[in-house]
Order: sequence, then structure tokens, then C-alpha cells
Amino acid sequence: MPLTPARDPVQNQVSLADYTTWKVGGPAEWFAEPASRDELMALARWARAENLPLRLIGAGSNLLVSDGGLDGLTLCNRRLQGSVIEPSTGLVEAQAGEPIPTLARKAARAGLSGLEWAVGIPGTVGGAAVMNAGAQGGCTAECLQDVTVLNPAGGDEPFVLQSSELEFAYRHSRLQQEPLLVLSARFRLSFGHDPAEISRRTSANLSSRTSSQPYQQPSCGSVFRNPEPRKAGQLIEQLGLKGLAMGGAMVSPIHANFIVNTGGASAHDIDQLIRLVQQRVFSAHGIELHTEVKRLGYFPAPGGMARNLSVEGEAVA
Repeated sequence: MPLTPARDPVQNQVSLADYTTWKVGGPAEWFAEPASRDELMALARWARAENLPLRLIGAGSNLLVSDGGLDGLTLCNRRLQGSVIEPSTGLVEAQAGEPIPTLARKAARAGLSGLEWAVGIPGTVGGAAVMNAGAQGGCTAECLQDVTVLNPAGGDEPFVLQSSELEFAYRHSRLQQEPLLVLSARFRLSFGHDPAEISRRTSANLSSRTSSQPYQQPSCGSVFRNPEPRKAGQLIEQLGLKGLAMGGAMVSPIHANFIVNTGGASAHDIDQLIRLVQQRVFSAHGIELHTEVKRLGYFPAPGGMARNLSVEGEAVA
């Protein structure tokens, strides 16, 4: 058994269902919620010394964790919150665990425009940077200036990556391929606006999302990327797949690009329903739907082969 750091509360066999918005997932072999950047860095050094796989998760809103759980050390950044906002310049700096809706509302109250779209996204700043999160016609890449990251594989000092270095594309950044942990991010927003007007637009975006999406049941948000110019939800709905169920997982009757946990769903149920929807859409339209959600851990591939889909060192939503 690895020797855990004396000062940092590392727990053994912690259920990750409590840390994902789908409310599914097996246990983390080792788990911690660092309360500061220094604690996170100390834990990363410990994992490296013990030769443990390391993962950093945020709000768990874009994750499907296998029922078998995850080996190694899983860190959750949701205690790493806080932001500094400069209303006169539009510069906003936020810790990786800051909820992106919270930051959007703070920016609005300061008369800063550029994050109104983010108010309905149930993720963190770090996850938004990794995924290039977006909604309502906006996305992270449009206003992100830079991120401070740590390379847990060998770098003890954080370093800064500019937005131009992140290779942003639709729901993509280079942070999805490289084992870098996002510690904080800076945004450059448009300043000098009427706070009441920006707050009104922000609230309107939230109302639009909550009225058209199944916010009352556990989900991960949108499951599939839109195969532009088509919309994944429309393709699924046109095939009459709303309400299609697998165990406790169901294609939402409210929005077809959402899969909800109706109670007692397993990660296996959700995974199999995702694959079934992909098969139906491909058979009908010849379009391959790609997921926004990230699978972590072992999932049985079609044909019964087990695949390790664990993403190490990634800061996710």
C-alpha cells in the first residue's frame, strides 16, 4: 500500500458516483480534494513517486466513470475556487475549480461581457478550458487568454500556455491529449457595459437552457457533438428515439441529446445506450455521432473486448 502524504487527506476506495452529475461510477482507488494549489502539487508529486496513475476531475459533468472504478489517484478540484475580476480592463482570473456559471454571473455584475453563454454549463473553469466548452453560440476559446498548467509527469513548476497554443477547435483543445493539469485560467472580456443589461442577458440564457433541457434528472449535459451543419438532438429525435431506455438510462423525452439516469442506472447502462443511439443514427443517416462525454476506466467494447479508456492527468469538466 502506498504511503499517503501526512498532511493531505487521501482517502481509499471513494465512490465516484458522488462526484459525477450522472450519479454513476465505481470507486477511486485513492481520492483527494486539494484545498490549494500547493496541496494539489504535493499530491501530484506523491502520485509520481508512487508510480500511480493520476487524474484531475472537476464538477464531473462531462464524465462517464466505469462501474469498476479507477485505479491510481483521482483528484477533484472543486475546492480550488476563487476569482479576481478587473472591471476596468476586462481581465478575469479564476481558479480551475471555480464553477463556470458562478464566474459568468460575477462577470455580468461587473459589467463584463463574454461569458453570458456559460451560465447554464454545470462545469468548472478548468473543464471549460480543456473541453472548449460552449453554448448559446459562444465558447471558451473566444475569451480565454491563457491557462496555468502543471505537468505531473515531471515538472514541479507550473507554466503558462497562451490561448493560441491550445489548438482550440469545436469541443477540443490540446489539453485533451496531453497529461497537463489546469490550475487556473485568465479570460479577457469586453468591459464598460451596463451590469444590469449583461445580467439580464445572462439570466435569459439560463432560462432558455432550463426550459428546453432535462435539468431535473441526473445527466452529463449534451452527450454527442453536433455533426455540423446537422444537430445531434434533431437526428436522434427524428428517429423516434426519445424515451429509448437501457436499464436505468433513458434518452430524455425533453431533449434527445441528453441521456438521463432515471434511477439506479449503471455506467454500463449509459454506455450501451450511447452505442445503441450511435448505431441507429449511423444506420439511418450514415453519420457517425462522436461523444462530448469522456469515458474513464474500463468499458466492454462491442464484441466483449475490454478497453481501458482512462485518461490520465487530464483536467475535465
